[in-house]
Amino acid sequence: MNTERTLFPGDTGSFPLDMRQALVRLLRGPYIDGTADPALWTTILTHAVSLQQYLSEIFLLLSVDTERKIALLTPAEIDSVHTQPIVARKPLRREETLLALRLRVLLDRHAGSGTDVSISRDGAREILAEHRQPGAVDDKRMDEQTDAALARLLNLKLILPTELSHEYRVSNALALALPFDSIEQIPAYLAALDQSATDALDLESDQPAEPLQEIF
Repeated sequence: MNTERTLFPGDTGSFPLDMRQALVRLLRGPYIDGTADPALWTTILTHAVSLQQYLSEIFLLLSVDTERKIALLTPAEIDSVHTQPIVARKPLRREETLLALRLRVLLDRHAGSGTDVSISRDGAREILAEHRQPGAVDDKRMDEQTDAALARLLNLKLILPTELSHEYRVSNALALALPFDSIEQIPAYLAALDQSATDALDLESDQPAEPLQEIF
């Protein structure tokens, strides 16, 4: 046994401390921001092959965007029992999906500009109001949905707080969380969500949006 890598009584692991810490951080999620944690980022890049070998054992893939300096885990697509992620994620609700998709478009449009993409609470409310279900006129309900959607995206760290109240920075991780081949695909997806709402007015608007359940 390599005693230099024995970190606790009964330890049979082979990874050094920094690699094990990287695994824990990746599994804890929702993602790693290389700009905020350069030492951890270096560890992930240096040992990406070994980390992926371990993660493959539990049906997870390591996704790394070197340009945006974002790393996160995504579930492998395999049609078999007992292969789902260890920690099940609560699916995004309709309003959360709509907001995330619109912010994904903004993020791509600002790519390479060197400037952060931001969204205010009022801006988020305007986005959701554009997709308000037919016949919905309850402004209080719209405010609640806006706050709930922002809170969920904050929890997932897809948007980040700023020093300004009700002003948020859109995380680069959103591009990996919603990996469309092209942002031109997003308007059609938004239209499909709106159509599904029109076709199912008797359903609550907070029903999950199935195609984006596994956002992380």
